[in-house]
Amino acid sequence: MILLPAILASYLIGGIPIGFLIAKKIKGIDLREHGSKNIGATNVGRVIGWKYGVFVLLLDALKGAIPVVCSSYLASPYSLTTTQILLGSMAILGHTYTPFLSFKGGKGVATALGVYLTLVPFVTLCAVIIFFVVYKFSGFVSLGSIFATLSMPLWYLGHVKFLPGSEYSPIVFSVLIATFFLITFTHRENILRMIKGKELRAVPDANR
Repeated sequence: MILLPAILASYLIGGIPIGFLIAKKIKGIDLREHGSKNIGATNVGRVIGWKYGVFVLLLDALKGAIPVVCSSYLASPYSLTTTQILLGSMAILGHTYTPFLSFKGGKGVATALGVYLTLVPFVTLCAVIIFFVVYKFSGFVSLGSIFATLSMPLWYLGHVKFLPGSEYSPIVFSVLIATFFLITFTHRENILRMIKGKELRAVPDANR
């Protein structure tokens, strides 16, 4: 019973539409009507400026990190790792399907970043490198996000195999796989636009 309020709280924390609120408050803009029409950090940077985009990225990542950190203080019937993943996953789902905007939220990347930086930092940093490499050569944040998420299960297995003291947890590996499919699903429109050559590039205005 103690875990149920934590699950709900994690979902609601993840569901706070930070990008939407900042764009609305500062510029009076509804992100759902501009750019890619997404409320995530990339579209914030594209529509109202890269500084705001970075700020939203950090706050969205924090939404994922908070439940994972707080898991250590809960009396859960499950293991710590399972509880961390459960609450972190709820934060990601909250961001992706926010109850505050008719269950239409962001792509889940930034909040997932916060979850996994807290849970498996080395693996996540490796994936971030993949993101920047793909983004550098393609110019597409969406493509970088997909490749970075795809690489995480592989980095995790390599981390466990080659670094002394690392432990293999099937549930972590399974959730990494599940996260890849979730991120790919939320980027399905981006994938179609890339195939058609109509995907928007993230080139925020530095003067904003």
